Amino acid sequence: MQLPRNTFKAALRGGRPQIGLWLGLADAYASELCASTGFDWVAIDAEHAPNDPRSVLGQLQAIASYPVHAVVRTAAGDATLLKQYLDIGAQTLLVPMVESAAQAAGIVAATRYPPAGGRGVGSALARAARWNQVSDYLRTCEQELCVLVQVESTAGLENLAAIAATEGVDGVLFGPADLAASMGLLGKTADPRVQDVIAAGIHTVRTAGKAAGVLSADPALARKYLGLGARFVAVGIDTTLLVRAARELRAQFEEPPDAPRS
Repeated sequence: MQLPRNTFKAALRGGRPQIGLWLGLADAYASELCASTGFDWVAIDAEHAPNDPRSVLGQLQAIASYPVHAVVRTAAGDATLLKQYLDIGAQTLLVPMVESAAQAAGIVAATRYPPAGGRGVGSALARAARWNQVSDYLRTCEQELCVLVQVESTAGLENLAAIAATEGVDGVLFGPADLAASMGLLGKTADPRVQDVIAAGIHTVRTAGKAAGVLSADPALARKYLGLGARFVAVGIDTTLLVRAARELRAQFEEPPDAPRS
């Protein structure tokens, strides 16, 4: 049995922009629905959405038959947690709130088996290894693993060049919401000051030879980031899409104040 190819990682290395959708409904059926709509990648959020390894597993299984890549955003960079997500089959991890090169290096090490890192060996129990049926999984899995870190604070920005240059880090995603909050601009992700640091950040990441990414549900901003050279951009969130569609539908049936009632 062959190791699944990480098409997302290959696309980033080839400089091909990847358009993504954020998944926060924490439901395999909803995630499969979104996986069928043509996005290059989807992010299963286990930081702010009510996900855990079991619910993420169900979503990975539901998405697997579609030509879309699943990125798992973890709650933190804890080595034990990263090991669990890798073992259930995540090939791309996105770790939030990274603020130093040392932290980034620790995250990379948690995804590598010894001697390169400290990932615990449990491939006989792991879906990722197809329960020891993938040929030479322990020695080859690293080739298809993609490590993304999220920079979303002023401290992270100060260390961005070193974070991006960390060996084993494949890309850096900027979190506009937390970044704005860290800058004292809570809720003002479109503020020019926030946009300026993201633009500069994309340039820094590209200079390091890595892929830059951003999450933005604003189409104009998303296109701007792509124009600046961002290579993976999430352009929507499933929860937001559902709420917006439901509110718009309900609004079509609002009665004017003077409308007669039966």
